[in-house]
Amino acid sequence: MMRFATWKILSILAGTLIAILLVIPSLLSPDLREDVLKHSPSWLPARAIVLGLDLQGGAHVLLEVDANAVTKTQVENLRDDVRRLLREQNVRLTGGVGMQSRGVQLRVPDAAERDKLLPKLQALAAPIGASLTGAVSSFTINQGSDGLIQLTLSDAGINDRVRRAVDQSIEVLRRRVDALGTTEPNIQRVGDDRILVEVPGLQDTQRLKDILGTTAKLEFRLVADPGANPADIEDLPNYKSDSPGTTPVQRQIMVQGEDLTDASPGFEQQTGQPVVNFRFNLRGGQQFGQVTSENVGKRFAIVLDGKVVSAPVIRGAIPGGSGQISGGFTVEEANNLAVLLRAGALPAKLTVVEERTVGPGLGQDSINAGKTAFYVAAALVLTYMITTYGIFGIFADIALAVHILLIFAAMVLLGATLTLPGIAGIVLTIGLAVDANVLIYERIREENHAGRSIISSLDSGFKRAFATIVDSNVTMFVAALILYLFGSGPVRGFAVSLGLGILTSIVTAVTMTRMMIALWYRAKRPTKLPI
Repeated sequence: MMRFATWKILSILAGTLIAILLVIPSLLSPDLREDVLKHSPSWLPARAIVLGLDLQGGAHVLLEVDANAVTKTQVENLRDDVRRLLREQNVRLTGGVGMQSRGVQLRVPDAAERDKLLPKLQALAAPIGASLTGAVSSFTINQGSDGLIQLTLSDAGINDRVRRAVDQSIEVLRRRVDALGTTEPNIQRVGDDRILVEVPGLQDTQRLKDILGTTAKLEFRLVADPGANPADIEDLPNYKSDSPGTTPVQRQIMVQGEDLTDASPGFEQQTGQPVVNFRFNLRGGQQFGQVTSENVGKRFAIVLDGKVVSAPVIRGAIPGGSGQISGGFTVEEANNLAVLLRAGALPAKLTVVEERTVGPGLGQDSINAGKTAFYVAAALVLTYMITTYGIFGIFADIALAVHILLIFAAMVLLGATLTLPGIAGIVLTIGLAVDANVLIYERIREENHAGRSIISSLDSGFKRAFATIVDSNVTMFVAALILYLFGSGPVRGFAVSLGLGILTSIVTAVTMTRMMIALWYRAKRPTKLPI
């Protein structure tokens, strides 16, 4: 018990020093922190604790995936797949492929061709997963009279597509928000078809909505020639609200925006107007070059989210795979469009169902309230421990200070966000940390009252209380882990701080307190325990 190795002492002191270095940047104001870092070695920690939305203010937006739009896209894709299959199998229809709200239907009068087609149609149905009755398909096939075949999307197929649309949207939204230069945004699923976006420090919710709610589906189509087949023409509205009217374009998409590799804002050399410069990958560049070389003199429409941004005339082949989008943009519009194109298109339309802004003043009030709760809890605990256990209470208080220091250092290393519930979790761990010391000290007191020597009482107190401390903290840690896995938002913030506090409390209450008592005993050689 009293033989505490020198390397252990040095390790504890070194760990405490590292924790102090990690936390110092968080104690400085942003301007002072930047000034200090300019004159400090590069190896010193520079990251500060990230404050959540409720502490520093920011924007909160709740988005909902348009399930009807997802279903419509599924039906259109199914129709296109059926048409392709009919061409490949050379099957004749009566009346073509008709679209319904949740599927398509076709009529194949010839029984032989129908028997040949049905297995091919069944192969188009993607398995969704397994249920108690077996695998579930993305759509069902029903036959009616006179060769009628109906393909109807299943509930499982629609739900699976909505779920995947939400997952894809989260990744796209994360890239978009990261491009804004914000710190630690919180983007997560809420329910089956909603996405929560919280951006601390951002007060411009309108710009955030513009960035998040735009699908950013970019297409390049040829402007329809006069006298073209009406079935192959689609009238699309113009992108700019000050340019009313529509532009007739071909339904065929010549080049997809998904082949873009980069997009950046710039200025047109002759007019000085803001533009967006873009560059394709190899496949997109080849397609772009081929289309422009084969359609010199024709107008080439740039379509964004079903609206024509511009329709310039192709003056010559553009083989380099790069181009320019101009449409009377402002500088901010050009920047936003470049961000959207770089991040990629959303798989479905998102609708804002809730938005709110937390002002920095309210966030400061939350910080002040959290500080007050923290100071009051710490003062009461410190006073109680010193009053009850004397010098041992001082040791416990020092270990408690290191415990809090380690929590903040761990949050810096993990990049965790500190929220108001997180502060509540830290306040709770203050009680948990001293509770371990209380168990140890009471056990030492019992051993001493039983007639054991000082050394034996100290040794038995730590050893016998250790199992109880581990059991209670493991139980609490499991609870924190469950909160983190199944909770969201503020609940997760509470779980993170609670879990980190539980881990550090075991280290400080057992190891650090034991070290200080061992050093005290070797220095004082007391004849009785002061507890």
